[in-house]
Amino acid sequence: MDTKQPLDSDDEEQTYYERSIQPKADQWKKISGDVIRALGLKMKILMTVIFGGLLIGSVILLSFSHNFNDQLLDATSNDQLLAATINGSRKSETPHDKLIGGLLTADFDEPSCVSRYYQSSLYSKPSPYKPSEYLVSKLRSYEKLHKRCGPGTEAYKEATKNLGHDDDNYANKSVGECKYAVWVAVYGLGNRILTLASVFLYALLTERVVLVDQSKDINDLFCEPFPGTSWLLPNDFPLVKQFDGYGRGDSHCYGTMLNNHAISANSTPRHIYLDILHDSRDEDKMFFCPKDQTMIDKVPWLVFKTNVYFVPSLWFSPTFRPELMKLFPQKEAVFHHLARYLLHPTNQVWGMVTRYYKAHLARADERLGIQIRVFADDAGYFQHVMDQILSCTQREKLLPQVVAQEESKVNASTNQKLKAVLVTSLYPEYADRLKSMFWERPSSTGEIIEVYQPSGERVQQTDKKIHDQKALAEMYLLSLTDNIVTSARSTFGYVAHSLGGLKPWLLYQPKDLTVPDPPCIRSTSVDPCHLTPPSHGCDADWGTYSGNVVPFVRECEDREHDGIKLFDEL
Repeated sequence: MDTKQPLDSDDEEQTYYERSIQPKADQWKKISGDVIRALGLKMKILMTVIFGGLLIGSVILLSFSHNFNDQLLDATSNDQLLAATINGSRKSETPHDKLIGGLLTADFDEPSCVSRYYQSSLYSKPSPYKPSEYLVSKLRSYEKLHKRCGPGTEAYKEATKNLGHDDDNYANKSVGECKYAVWVAVYGLGNRILTLASVFLYALLTERVVLVDQSKDINDLFCEPFPGTSWLLPNDFPLVKQFDGYGRGDSHCYGTMLNNHAISANSTPRHIYLDILHDSRDEDKMFFCPKDQTMIDKVPWLVFKTNVYFVPSLWFSPTFRPELMKLFPQKEAVFHHLARYLLHPTNQVWGMVTRYYKAHLARADERLGIQIRVFADDAGYFQHVMDQILSCTQREKLLPQVVAQEESKVNASTNQKLKAVLVTSLYPEYADRLKSMFWERPSSTGEIIEVYQPSGERVQQTDKKIHDQKALAEMYLLSLTDNIVTSARSTFGYVAHSLGGLKPWLLYQPKDLTVPDPPCIRSTSVDPCHLTPPSHGCDADWGTYSGNVVPFVRECEDREHDGIKLFDEL
């Protein structure tokens, strides 16, 4: 049996000409011949010119139409391929879960905040962490509470009436139906993101409405997270002018009130300031104790200044723990879920993320993120830090060795694997060193290594709008990698790996300008570390080792005796 062979491009063009153009040309010839025989010589010449022009024009138009249709089909196919291609390889066109398992509500206008519903589409793999039905239900209930009590409502107006005046002995007065937790921005962007999630979770547990101080650049970084209302604290909030002055010496600081016996079940102020910082006093850390929470729960307004991710310490409370276990069956995924619900970069920031991703990372077969933070008074490029990065990444098979050209066993014509390395650091020298290394010599595996660094500004410029926007974009870009290496103690790194649901390789903090041995350790949890936590146990049990209180809250791998985090693996 004869088998019809597919046409090549020349045959296809010939067939198209015979089918579409030749019959029309013959038809025009016949018409023009009949007319010419019926007319005089001059008219014959004129009509011949006219019909000849029409014939040529029709051929051109038909050819143009054929080419245009081909180009239009090609462009459409390319757009569809781009939409279906996330990590440089063709993927099945299954729609991404834009509501993230119900974590998000569909009640928002999509164009106003593109990242909200399309952030998840950039990840090469779906998150292994699924939100619980109980968490989803709790978030929907919270949204209703925020809409009922948020700025501009009658409940908010009632709650702020006379706030800051006659605050003492408020226990016997009506506080209304709404209570609030106010987040005040302090320290760097990584700290702010971790503490936003912490304060929000506390508000969720205690049925408070979270409001964020907008005197910094929060509105330039994140979209509104709650439908039909705002999380921004109004600029005319009665206590705004006191925020900068809040400290441990303030009479409304909780630790100071305890020392002065100024708060009790019978003497409750309208507001208190909570100092939950890396160097807080023990009396301030009593915030985490059940007896203290009973008193604090009666206070309508709580103002938080914090620079630590204090979520792990909430699990020590017998009051909170049962609720937390229902909300987060996968304990290490707390920040991962909270951040994907609460934090959605503005369109300006998200544009930075997507443009850079498509330009440099999308076509790679594999992506590696390396986040470098140098903790030193004279921070910059240090050779021992560079050596540590290479030691870790090559030892853990994240990056290949380089070899002499004559040792390379891979033929240049081989279809080689492309690995993109995204470096984030204030200093460009680390990325430059990696670029030079993999440009000057081939890799031992034959992989092509491309190194990128979006910015290197040398100095941290917190509260400078464009600097913070770039920093946020880089956190999200790091979260889109397949594997990630981060620096010990770095809140920037904590945010990035936890956003992406990645278990990082943590670079130990060097001592005496030498490379630690081993240089890094693979974390078994995606959750961030609570740096400088309270010594757990309250009252007579103060100082109890945290692992003896709750087995899944243990020491951080990168901060022995100085940090705790959540683990699923016991």
